[in-house]
Amino acid sequence: MEVLDYDAVILGSGLGGLTTAIHASLKGKKKIRIAVVTKLHAMRSHSVSAEGGISGVLYPDATNDTVELHAYDTVKGSDFLADQDAVEILANSAADEIRFYDHIGVSWNRTDDGRIQQRPFGGMTIPRTAFAADKTGFFMMRALYDEVVGLGNVDIFHEHFATSILMDGGKFEGLTAINLANRQFKLFRAKACVIATGGCSRVYGFTTTAHSSTGDGIALAYRAGLPLKDMEFVQFHPTALVPSGILITEAARGEGGYLRNNRGERFMEKYAKSKMELAPRDIVSRAIVTEIREGRGYTHKESGMAYVHLDLTHLDARLLDERLPMIRELSIKSINVDPHDEPLPIRPAAHFTMGGIHVNTAGQIMAEDEGKPAAGMWAVGECGCVSVHGSNRLGSNSLSQCSVWGRLAGNAIPDYIASAGSGSDGAATVSRAEKEEARINALLESSGNVNPYELQGSLQKTMDDLVYVYRKTDELLKARQAVMELKKQYGGIYVTDKGNEFNSNLRDALEIGNLIDLAGVIVEGAIQRKESRGAHAMVEYPKRDDENYLKHTIARRKGDEMVLSYIPVTITKWKPVERVY
Repeated sequence: MEVLDYDAVILGSGLGGLTTAIHASLKGKKKIRIAVVTKLHAMRSHSVSAEGGISGVLYPDATNDTVELHAYDTVKGSDFLADQDAVEILANSAADEIRFYDHIGVSWNRTDDGRIQQRPFGGMTIPRTAFAADKTGFFMMRALYDEVVGLGNVDIFHEHFATSILMDGGKFEGLTAINLANRQFKLFRAKACVIATGGCSRVYGFTTTAHSSTGDGIALAYRAGLPLKDMEFVQFHPTALVPSGILITEAARGEGGYLRNNRGERFMEKYAKSKMELAPRDIVSRAIVTEIREGRGYTHKESGMAYVHLDLTHLDARLLDERLPMIRELSIKSINVDPHDEPLPIRPAAHFTMGGIHVNTAGQIMAEDEGKPAAGMWAVGECGCVSVHGSNRLGSNSLSQCSVWGRLAGNAIPDYIASAGSGSDGAATVSRAEKEEARINALLESSGNVNPYELQGSLQKTMDDLVYVYRKTDELLKARQAVMELKKQYGGIYVTDKGNEFNSNLRDALEIGNLIDLAGVIVEGAIQRKESRGAHAMVEYPKRDDENYLKHTIARRKGDEMVLSYIPVTITKWKPVERVY
């Protein structure tokens, strides 16, 4: 085992992780040593797949937009489960983050007078989504990566898979990881840790997310005894291409696309007359599934998937080619449909984890349900639940979240390091890491008879069938039993590949274990929340219940058991009202 000592270690290399690295480096005057640990090459992080844009109030005088309106749109979009103090931080800070990206070279689309162009997104009162065609995440990541590699005090450990977080008395000590290139086991000791590993939508089979979106950091935090929050709220993006699940950005509707059923009707008029296709994602997803269930959808011959149409054929071809070039390319290459000429087959797919690791408004991971944070630990981006999205995220707020809390965490790290002292016994940390290495070796040497990929297939089918847009208690109970059984079976898995070089079989087995753990938390939170709020739509409980469920679900692992508790939602200005669009 190789032992590496750093001042700070950042787990994850997407927008949240790289933003944190930049600001920690600059705030520390490039004098602190930072490790970025990522299971991929950093530029393959899923943030590059973000298409539509990043929200912020850039030109209030010209657009009549306000920070307060951005905040209220976000709170209302969250179905009033977002913590409003966190939302106000997001809305007040987002425009500066867009300007930061402008300064480091993101090629935003611009108006004729040179301003950064902004387009409409669902649930937004005023167009406030800045964009770079339909490849916004890629352009932001490219600019961040170029900045990070030029810093000098940041080392990126590409293709290193983290296996555990080591803590002592509520304080971070280190994390363990496998170098996937040669299977060398490593211990990264540091005073500070930032988890920035994204969401866990790969618990589902039909999803817009990359195969790497397995919630590793969330699962490691959970197994380390740290609390998770609101995991039952999984966002289903309304427009995923059938049958692949490839994301068709909300910008396609922001630019004027229509949703049509098999009668040719723009059916959103029945569900959100004032917003139509630009209602929040939970409302649009419910509407699509309702149309399908009531017989107004289509059926895909090869896959059997039901779907409706996203119609872009009425839009000017030049507009599509300027603002949605990748969508056209993806559609032609994957299903041989040119959106210039034919509507696209779409249905809702798992897309975003609204819940995550329980953090405060500074992004610090909480050691307990309420009280002090875990010393030296932050979680930023999709894996950290502030909660700024509540039960439903508005499109384009995710990139703002990554940027705002990446800066907050990065700026806090140098001060924490300076005050943290010498740390605890390094030998004890090494001993715990050696036990983790032995666990991984035992997994490789196991003579079990369970194929982990069969478990993954069963898990994803369970979640797709029983924990989808609409949920029922009896189906959730079946899902709970299925996940419990998969967890038992996981103890008997085998890894066929015993090799050292790029052992993807070992990596996959570890990811599948993470997915099973997180699916259990999602399902249990859903069973206990007997209401419909945002992305959690219960057939038996169709109304939002503020009297009993205006609260966050907290899940902790104690021994081998999951324990749920609840904490109140922070309300600063806006009392919950009926959510009408």
